[in-house]
Amino acid sequence: MKITIINTGGTFNKRYNPIKGALEVPTDNIALDKIIASCHNVDFEIRNIVSKDSLDMDDNDRQIITDAVNDTANEKIIIIHGTDTVDLTSAFLREQVSSKKIVFTAAMVPMSIDEVEATMNFSQALGFLSASIENGIYLAMHGVVVDASKLVKDKSVGKFLIQE
Repeated sequence: MKITIINTGGTFNKRYNPIKGALEVPTDNIALDKIIASCHNVDFEIRNIVSKDSLDMDDNDRQIITDAVNDTANEKIIIIHGTDTVDLTSAFLREQVSSKKIVFTAAMVPMSIDEVEATMNFSQALGFLSASIENGIYLAMHGVVVDASKLVKDKSVGKFLIQE
């Protein structure tokens, strides 16, 4: 199986910069490389684009993501994205892409701090793409994978919840 990963940054990738004293979104794949090292039956194409906290993304960034999705011949795509605006980016993509299987995933805690959430969410996305699914845009977070428009971040409790 071949999967294209579009890595856009977000908390999933953040690392502490001791010189600046802050968490930063790097332009590399260190967090992702750690996870996919154990995926022996998958051929990954990784594309790093944007490399931002999703709160800093705008429609120009969303167009860059959309163009990257449209530019890959692969129909199975995982997009690593920040949790705060994943709903906006998935809705933007829905307007321009229909012939692919896209799963957004993210983490609310940086992988560099705690590997569990990012690894679990990525693994869910990967497993979901291994199944026979319809083309569409999905979100894999906190134990479920659903249509991206039905999973929303409830900032008051720090969780993603299914919205009917």
